[in-house]
Amino acid sequence: MDDAARSFPFTPADPLEPPQEYAELRRDQPVARVRLPSGDLAWLVSRYESVRQVLADDARFSREAITAPGAPRVLPIAEGSKSIFVMDPPEHTRLRRLVSKAFTGRRVEALRPRIQQITDDLLGAMVKGGPPADLMSGLAQPLPITVICELLGVPYADVGRFRQWTDLMLSFDRSMQDQVRQARERLNDYLTALIEAKRREPADDVLTVLIEARDEGDRLSQEELLAFGYTLLGAGYHATTASIAHAVLTLLREEDELRLLRSGDRPPLAAVDELLRRSQAGGGIGALRIATEDVRLDGVLIRAGEAVLPMINSANRDETVFDDADGLRLDRRPNPHLSFGHGIHHCLGAQLGRLELEIALGSLLRDLPGLRLAVPESGLRWNRGTAFSRPAELPLTW
Repeated sequence: MDDAARSFPFTPADPLEPPQEYAELRRDQPVARVRLPSGDLAWLVSRYESVRQVLADDARFSREAITAPGAPRVLPIAEGSKSIFVMDPPEHTRLRRLVSKAFTGRRVEALRPRIQQITDDLLGAMVKGGPPADLMSGLAQPLPITVICELLGVPYADVGRFRQWTDLMLSFDRSMQDQVRQARERLNDYLTALIEAKRREPADDVLTVLIEARDEGDRLSQEELLAFGYTLLGAGYHATTASIAHAVLTLLREEDELRLLRSGDRPPLAAVDELLRRSQAGGGIGALRIATEDVRLDGVLIRAGEAVLPMINSANRDETVFDDADGLRLDRRPNPHLSFGHGIHHCLGAQLGRLELEIALGSLLRDLPGLRLAVPESGLRWNRGTAFSRPAELPLTW
C-alpha cells in the first residue's frame, strides 16, 4: 500500500482550480494513501460528508496528537504546541471559551468602519499612483496586516519582521526546517516582549483582552498567549491576503457574474461565501489529524495512530452536495462550504475574514469600475511549498 501512495500536495494545472486528482479520488478512491512533504504517510479524505465527519469527530480524529514527537505532519508545528489550532477537548474547550471573548460578533462588526477606512486609504493611494498597480502590495497584504496589528496591538512598524517570520513558519518545504525553527524562535522572543509590555501598560486591544481573560479564576498561560499570537499573526494575515487575490482573479475570469455583482444583483455576503467555497487559497492542508482508534471511512479501514487529512478544497467541489460545483454562482444559497473548517475547530476569525473580504471586494468594484489584469494571467508568479497559495504580484489596471 505504501508503494502506491501518491505524492502530496498535487500540482494543479490552474492555480485557481483544484488539481484533477481530487475529482478522480472522490469518484474512485475517496480515502487514498498519500505521502506528505515530510515523508510521512496519511489517508487523504476527499468526499464532503467524510471530510465533514473527520472535522467534527474530535474523539476519534485528534488534532493534538500531531504535536507528539515523531508524529506525521504537513506543517512544521512545534512539538507540544499550546496553540488552540492543535488542541483537543477538554483543553481546547477551556481555551476557546477564554479567547472567544475577543471575537464576539459585536466586537468584529464594530471594526467595520475602521476596516473600510483602511481600505479606502489603500485604494486611494493605488488610484493616486495610477495604473498599473500591484494588488498584492497595494491592498491584499497591507489590509489584513494592518487590521491584525491594530486588533492584536502589534506596532505596524514591526510588520516587516513578523511577516518574514510567519511566511517561513507556514512553509512545508523540508529544506527550510532550520529557517522555520529560527523564525519561530524570533517570533517567540518578539511576542514575549510585547506581552510583558502590555502587562505593564494594558491597552485597548485583543492581546490585552487575552492577558486579562479569566473564567472562574482560570486564565491563559504564557505559552497559550504566545501560541495564540502566532495563530493570529500567521493565519489571520496569510489566509485573508490569499483569499483576496483568489477572489479578484476569479471575478475577472467570470465577467457575467462580475457584472451582476457590480449591479447589485448578487448579495454581497452570498458572493463572499461562494468565492471562499471555490477558492484554492488554503483549503485545509493544515487540517491533519491522527486516528485514535480503528475507524472505517468510505469502506477503508484506518488504523489507530495513522494520519488522516480531510481535504477541504475537494469537499467544497463535491458534486453530490453542490449543484454546478465547479461553476461560480454568487447567489448560491444555501452554501455549506467548509472553508472555515467545521466542528470545534471552526475558525474563530471566520466573521473577521468574511468582513475583510466583503469590504475589499466591494470597495475595489466601487472605486475601480474598469478593473482588469494589466498582464496576461499566464505571466503571474505563484508561491510554492506553503500553506496558502497566492501570486507574488497581481498587476491591475482600470
